[in-house]
Amino acid sequence: MNRHVVVGTAGHVDHGKTALVKALTGTDTDRWAEEKRRGITIDLGFARLNLSDGLTASIVDVPGHEDFVRNMVAGATGVDVALLVVAADEGVMPQTAEHLAILEFLGVRAGVVAISKTDLAEPDWLDLVVTDVMERVSTSSVAWESPVHWSAVTDQGREELLGALSRAAERATLRSDDDLFRMPVDRVFSIPGAGTVVTGTSWSGTVAVGSFVRVMPGDTRARVRSVEVHGESRERAEPGRRTALALPGTERDDIARGSVVVSDETWRECSVIDVMLTLLPDVKPITQRSRVRLHLGTAEIMARVTPERGDIAPGSTAAARLRLEQPVVARWGDRGVIRSYSPIDTVGGCVVVDPFPPLRPRRPVKLERRLVRDPAERARTVIELAGWHGVAPADLPVRVGVHPSEVQALVAELVRSGVTEIGGQLLGQSVLDEARRGTLGAIADYHGAHRLEPGMPRELARSVLSIPSYADAVHGLLVEAGDVVLEAETIRLAQFTATLSDGQRELTKAILRVLEAEGARGATEAELAEAVGTSGIREVAGFMLREGRIVRVGPDRYYEVGAVERLRDQILGYMREHGRATPAQLREITSLTRKYLIPILEWLDTAGYTRRDGDARRLGPAAPKVG
Repeated sequence: MNRHVVVGTAGHVDHGKTALVKALTGTDTDRWAEEKRRGITIDLGFARLNLSDGLTASIVDVPGHEDFVRNMVAGATGVDVALLVVAADEGVMPQTAEHLAILEFLGVRAGVVAISKTDLAEPDWLDLVVTDVMERVSTSSVAWESPVHWSAVTDQGREELLGALSRAAERATLRSDDDLFRMPVDRVFSIPGAGTVVTGTSWSGTVAVGSFVRVMPGDTRARVRSVEVHGESRERAEPGRRTALALPGTERDDIARGSVVVSDETWRECSVIDVMLTLLPDVKPITQRSRVRLHLGTAEIMARVTPERGDIAPGSTAAARLRLEQPVVARWGDRGVIRSYSPIDTVGGCVVVDPFPPLRPRRPVKLERRLVRDPAERARTVIELAGWHGVAPADLPVRVGVHPSEVQALVAELVRSGVTEIGGQLLGQSVLDEARRGTLGAIADYHGAHRLEPGMPRELARSVLSIPSYADAVHGLLVEAGDVVLEAETIRLAQFTATLSDGQRELTKAILRVLEAEGARGATEAELAEAVGTSGIREVAGFMLREGRIVRVGPDRYYEVGAVERLRDQILGYMREHGRATPAQLREITSLTRKYLIPILEWLDTAGYTRRDGDARRLGPAAPKVG
């Protein structure tokens, strides 16, 4: 299997990085006249190196001068193998130490130390330099090969250096083709006939001729006209390659170093990110709203730091929120470098633990849970922190750092462990427990205040939750658990039954006595209250309606069941005999005035017992058959 890695140089200015790259590849990576005139690397340079059969490398040559550290960080981002160059005649210098710290903050796992200019150093001095270098890298998070002595004059150590790079490359993390495509832009220019061209090192995924891509921030969209890898035309570019994409239809001024080319709608811009931030031991503490420079990908953005718990002490690691002054494209696990606002010095690094954190409420969790290797545990943590906002499964590749092909299995594992998918969002167990408690408590309170009602109106119950659109799903979960019962548009506790108090039972008897006395005239709520000498009629009357003991005609007139049934049968009997009946005819046979008759007729129409026929009525479809 062919393997490809990105090798990035590092080291102090004038320690021979560019000369070493030229000796290994034959490519002079200093492209600008200013670089030739001053004899130092100012911007990023690139070359290709064949290490062995099936193993190639893209070399990114970075500037070593302190004035161009921002360019160095842009080049070091995405590096698989570090090539740290230390001149034998000078030894470890300020930018040597700074570059080493940057490589560690960026998570580079493997590296090679080249002691350059060995022809200029006496053996004793050379031994001191090597000892100093070894002491400094012995505690590094980068796994360094033993130092290789090299000279541009004698070409000493060339083969040893290639061997060391090959061994380090074998330890580097293999980039996956089936991941989301992302390429931070480090150069942009225009070519006649091709239009705008962007270049960079592809971090993940593949891109092919004809693919639709987005350039972010800004979400400029284009179709890839052509792809080049190390200057050679290709149909597609794989991860870890130096890649140039021709994007016709885009404007050069809309794209710059720091832009990112992506090919999936999952990517979104973010202006607030949660990170684990580590400070160097010899810097000032970071306090609330400290202004810093964040180097992420090839971008440099100003940001305000909000530590999760108090100030961040030198040499410590703590959770923090970065509020960015410009949007970026970020993913879980992305590593950045933190430099102070003024003076501009490297002070620390960070790891992105959530590119889309909910703004409120902030829910602190143990630090180790944010960086745990198990993607399911990371996902549970992100889902828990998201609270009621939830996390869409489509966002998991970016929020949790998994491949798109892993999402389905990951969601299944999450569901088995208590996460619930509602409305296309994944919600944590604590949120659902809160929803259950809140809903059950609200229903119980409603029962306490409305003991005669069959249940709480569903619409009112929906408003209990922070996001009402989740309510029906939560109610369904409560039904499955046997906690509640849904009836029409009400929801009640499973053990709840509407019951009358002793006083209310006496009131029902009094209401029935009044309605039996009124017969075909019935009585309104106000008339009942006056007749029985008490208030609270509506609630008790509603209970009696649901029990089928009385009937309501119109909005506010009640009848004893027997009375209204007798009146119904009288009217329907007349219609069976005569075929139709007018209100005037029905007034005569019922002895009711229009005040009482018309509401009864409308009630019969609504029930289907009768139907309108001009100014008269005939039997309706619900009228009982006779004989």
